[in-house]
Amino acid sequence: MSVNNKSTKKISLDDLPDLMTIREVADLLRISPLTIKRWGKKGKLPAIRINSRGDRRYRKEVVLRLLGVEEEK
Repeated sequence: MSVNNKSTKKISLDDLPDLMTIREVADLLRISPLTIKRWGKKGKLPAIRINSRGDRRYRKEVVLRLLGVEEEK
């Protein structure tokens, strides 16, 4: 499953990875990756930093909460 697919494929929330990249979140929300970074700085969408470069990853449940979607347990 590719979130960054430009076609009109339906995205199943169950298929989303638990940790998402900036690009995956931006494509899902249909906004700029720069907006995702800005939201992180403002605390609206906190990121997890991984590896020595400090790449950002976002928890699926936080992104879904931002969308107003409750994840089924």
